Amino acid sequence: MNFEQVVGQLHIKKHLQTSAEQGRIAHAQLFTGKNGSGTLPMALAYARHILCGAPSNNSRSHAMFDKFSHPDLHFVFPVNTNASIKSSHPTSDLFLKDWREFISTTPYAGLFDWYQHIGIDNKQGNISVHEAQEIYKKMSLKSFEGGHKVMIIWMADRMSSATSNKLLKLIEEPPKDSVFILITNSKEDIMQTIYSRCQLLEFPPINAVAIAAGLERDLHLPTNEALNFANKSQGNYQVALNLRNENTNETQFEEWFITWVRSAFKARGNKSVVNELILWSENIASNNRETLKQFLNYCIEFFRQALLTNYQSSSLVYLSPKTNNFKLEKFAPFIHGNNILPIFEALETAQYHIERNGNAKIVLTDLSFKLTRFLHVKG
Repeated sequence: MNFEQVVGQLHIKKHLQTSAEQGRIAHAQLFTGKNGSGTLPMALAYARHILCGAPSNNSRSHAMFDKFSHPDLHFVFPVNTNASIKSSHPTSDLFLKDWREFISTTPYAGLFDWYQHIGIDNKQGNISVHEAQEIYKKMSLKSFEGGHKVMIIWMADRMSSATSNKLLKLIEEPPKDSVFILITNSKEDIMQTIYSRCQLLEFPPINAVAIAAGLERDLHLPTNEALNFANKSQGNYQVALNLRNENTNETQFEEWFITWVRSAFKARGNKSVVNELILWSENIASNNRETLKQFLNYCIEFFRQALLTNYQSSSLVYLSPKTNNFKLEKFAPFIHGNNILPIFEALETAQYHIERNGNAKIVLTDLSFKLTRFLHVKG
């Protein structure tokens, strides 16, 4: 991965290239942005620039980096035990082969994609205190090529408090020529003392024009088709790729969503339909937490698209439900300025509780009862 391969984010590319060329490389940096915004690809390109220099320099060094096996490049990421790795203290090194394959093929993918890749999608991955000990060992070694050493910590918000405290000491007194690049979707979940010692780079969603150009380059798509997928991706390059490859949960999520809102609308004063909502909540709650979080994100976007349709902002509407007898135009009048904020707040609260291991059945049942009230608020 090099800067030319990173989609969009031109101002961040320029900043990183310029600072590296001028020798102003901060020893601790925090890249933060939503899934698909390019935080990991940018970190990889930046690490390559630091360790290997221009493409014309040191072909052996570039060849090692191409395989993500450069001896001065180190990775940490969330892990857990799976069918083949049963260690009581799993660390990133045990998953390096899987990790290199993952970032080689899907560098824009998110945490749930990684969990699926290593077969732990029914668990929560974490970065344990045992990982911190490995970080100490690696960053204390002398650089193999006599220059910098780069440690990329992906999804750094998954560090335990013990891990964060150990890393803090290393960031406060870094070994010579060490560079730490922390990556997160949620900077609020980074320990404040670490956050305050990092140079912050915030990644906005990638604009549609840049995503379309990336799709034309990477998938050789016609311009119109690439722009269509780009507009639907909401700034997430991985979503754009998934839409093109039809590798998406949207069909299942649409079925769940439509069943849910239909039942919620009919449930007011109807005991039998209330029971349907409870059963729906039980069924959906049986999925793993990452799937539930993705589904709640899907719901937020569906309601947003309904609101835009209701207020006739057709140029911003891309959603086209495939379910028979369901028309977005007929659903849209029920989503308006008087209920959209409570709906969003309820969905975001549900996400928060799911993220923090709340009882999914209780969370979804409570959310369903709230939706029953919200859908009957007059516009």
